[in-house]
Amino acid sequence: MNNYIGDLTKKALNKEYITKQEVEPLLESGGADASYLFAAANSIRQHFKGNKISLCSLTNAKSGDCLEDCKFCAQSRHHNTSIAVYPLITPDEMLRRCDIAVNNGTHRFCLVTSGCSLDDGELNVICEGLSRIKDKYPSIKLDASLGKIDYERAKRLKDAGLDRYNHNLEAVPEFFSHICSTHTYDDRLATIQILKKVKLEVCCGGIFGMGESPKQRIEFGFILKELDVDSVAINFLNSVEGTALADKASSPPLELIKIVAIFRFIMPEKEIRLCGGRQKNLRSLQPLAFSSGADATIIGDLLTTKGSSAKEDVQMLLDLGFTV
Repeated sequence: MNNYIGDLTKKALNKEYITKQEVEPLLESGGADASYLFAAANSIRQHFKGNKISLCSLTNAKSGDCLEDCKFCAQSRHHNTSIAVYPLITPDEMLRRCDIAVNNGTHRFCLVTSGCSLDDGELNVICEGLSRIKDKYPSIKLDASLGKIDYERAKRLKDAGLDRYNHNLEAVPEFFSHICSTHTYDDRLATIQILKKVKLEVCCGGIFGMGESPKQRIEFGFILKELDVDSVAINFLNSVEGTALADKASSPPLELIKIVAIFRFIMPEKEIRLCGGRQKNLRSLQPLAFSSGADATIIGDLLTTKGSSAKEDVQMLLDLGFTV
């Protein structure tokens, strides 16, 4: 297996296309082979990304009361959870939260809203908030995750200062129908194509550990590769009491880290960002994920769950020898 991994590593470093059939044997790596896989993925990351870890802070700008029925989501009206529910925050509050993110050392700030899409009034507020943040912090990168969007709205957001838009596919098409029935996979793909037309950077990924098969994880990686997204968001299921997936058992940490490593082989030059669920699912093995191919992460709190503090996250990365 080590020789096989070594040959694939050479292909990745030479930017040669690696097929699904070539990647699938990596799922079987264990023990010393898994350690070699993680080290090989890390060497690919270092080759294309250097030793820097990109940091992003996000804020829950509109929380709960969502009409969609995504089984994993604590913000769905279909679930009985104890999360805070509130309407869209003001531009003043957006700027205040960005101040905190900047003080924590991040260079990306992301506004996230619940719901399938925004109405015109909410879009106006978001655009004002983006403009005010960009005026104060010209060098900060601004992200948003606001649901389904059309071309004109995407253009307005870009003109207001937005750099990147997140819109996750969550899983492969055949599995998506098991976790959401209120909108389709094609709806999500259409939004991604609109973002590319307007020339916004695209962050797109999914949630792992919802019951998908290992081969579906590989297939999902190739979907993201063919879409040519700029940043790959890797989330691990953070099961919340009251949701449809509340009783779903966590996957073994090493199995999840293997996803990070294999995605680096599939997309050697792309940004691979560790997002929700890394603290709960990876536990003491979090550092290993950053030494197995990841080159970016969300720091601090998440949408409806607490994360480790931004200071703890930064210190962990510095201890690993990274530049943040």
